[in-house]
Amino acid sequence: MGVVNVTPDSFADGGVHLRAEDAIAGARRLLDEGALIVDVGGESTRPGAEPVSLEEELRRVVPVLEALAGLPVSIDTAKAEVARRAFALGAEFLNDVTALRGDPELAGVVADAGAYLCLMHMQGEPRTMQLDPRYDDVVADVASFLEERLAFAVDQGIDEDMICLDPGFGFGKTPDQNLKLLQGLDALVAIGRPVLVGLSRKSTIGRALGDPEARTGSVDGSVGAAVAAFDRGASIFRVHDVRPHVEALALAAAVERGSVA
Repeated sequence: MGVVNVTPDSFADGGVHLRAEDAIAGARRLLDEGALIVDVGGESTRPGAEPVSLEEELRRVVPVLEALAGLPVSIDTAKAEVARRAFALGAEFLNDVTALRGDPELAGVVADAGAYLCLMHMQGEPRTMQLDPRYDDVVADVASFLEERLAFAVDQGIDEDMICLDPGFGFGKTPDQNLKLLQGLDALVAIGRPVLVGLSRKSTIGRALGDPEARTGSVDGSVGAAVAAFDRGASIFRVHDVRPHVEALALAAAVERGSVA
């Protein structure tokens, strides 16, 4: 899953795709590099991010979605109206960082569209989530939350086979909590739905590699984290740098198979 943030303030690529023409070109490039889907979002969810109005979010993403019609597209939003417009323009997947808690109409929009859905764990909300995240047991707490949200989504009429789960690395977690969560990822895989991970360029990677003040992580470190997640059962990878991830994960899969094809 290639990342296309149509925002001025996303943590790793804010402003890169803010103009519609840049976002469209970026999405096509990521697909050419091997992404199976591109995730288009118009509202930053980085730590400390301020909310964006419905009108502004639509202004950012609609031209991009229109130009990408017919290509595999995900919409990264927590707003029902943005999702509704995106599905009408051909998006087939909703990436929701609130796990259907942000907008009471969103579950119905997904169910009516028959779209794929990713439910993500987040402690708190973007403006405050990194102030003092606490868990009794980060792996068990995140697994319990995702099980509850999965049951809620199914109860709202969304086909369980259309749902994947995201532990929400960096969304209300310290670097150590992120690493513990990655270490215990098999407990989330055991829930029985595909697990999506968004480790790409996260600050935890930079800090684990020796920079205590890192705000982002390197491409090489991101690839290493993705392979570690693959080894623990993750099957969907949301990344900014598609080609190196595709190659590293293809090799990891070949090793797991014990054959080149």
